[in-house]
Amino acid sequence: HKTPGFKDLVYLEPSPGFCEKNPRLGIPGTHGRACNDTSIGVDGCDLMCCGRGYRTETM
Repeated sequence: HKTPGFKDLVYLEPSPGFCEKNPRLGIPGTHGRACNDTSIGVDGCDLMCCGRGYRTETM
């Protein structure tokens, strides 16, 4: 890793996880949510399902 530059955003604490529900922080979790099994983005099943696996349904 390189040293952060003047314009780089630096986080001092780790971000909370988004996989598990955390009402105190307003995080709904991802269990039971719809995802896109062909996407590599934030809506993709691989990312949203947090390694738990998923099933597909044709709608």
